[in-house]
Amino acid sequence: MDIGTRPLRYFAAVVEEGNLTRAAERLCVSQSALTKQVRQLEARLGAGLFVRSRAGMAPRGR
Repeated sequence: MDIGTRPLRYFAAVVEEGNLTRAAERLCVSQSALTKQVRQLEARLGAGLFVRSRAGMAPRGR
């Protein structure tokens, strides 16, 4: 499976920021584009990567 660097950079930014809005701002992309990329990565891997809550997003297993 070949995953490009963009989805991995986006994943890392969301993990570091803990919030889609802040990660999108940091990456200079729209929140909807970032959400789409994260969902596509999750679909390719066949697993949910984040626990989503009102407080933000945290990587699973953390």
